[in-house]
Amino acid sequence: MAHVSIIGTGNMGAAIANLVTKGGNTVETFTSSDVAKPVTGEIVVLAVPHAAVAGIIAERAGQLAGKVVVDITNPVDFATFDDLVVPADSSAAAGIASALPTARVVKAFNTNFAGTLVAGTNGTEPTTVLIAGDDADAKALLAGVVTAAGLRAVDAGALKRARELESLGFLQIGLAAAEKVSWTGGFAVVA
Repeated sequence: MAHVSIIGTGNMGAAIANLVTKGGNTVETFTSSDVAKPVTGEIVVLAVPHAAVAGIIAERAGQLAGKVVVDITNPVDFATFDDLVVPADSSAAAGIASALPTARVVKAFNTNFAGTLVAGTNGTEPTTVLIAGDDADAKALLAGVVTAAGLRAVDAGALKRARELESLGFLQIGLAAAEKVSWTGGFAVVA
């Protein structure tokens, strides 16, 4: 059993909390501004907008040391929906890993919409969570939480693959915002 702390109580935070408990794991959730509440999970999910991550790191860097930190953000320029706000040769996850050198950072859930996590399916396919990271044990721990809830987990490679995952998330968000795909659908992985 894993204990998961989720910082963020929006649609994605709630969907991931549901997934965690559905698989028999334990979860604690709180807002990013609830700094009085300590992070106790071995896995910490940053279910907040990309712009909020720096503040969380500033407030909780010590609490995140040694933990599996899951970055679900998509660093989209929401003013224009025209680009990502991270350098072309980097990613939001790489920035988090640099700011938290003792944490085991993984990128996951950013290519999923909340509705597919709750439903467990994306169209006719099982919902697949793509996981990128440099720590095999961290990825396996998160994959275990995902698969215990009945979803599929696919190892997407090293943390440097987070850039491609963020680009895919950006494309999916742009298509949904333009009403070309549904917010309850999105891309599916067919194995």
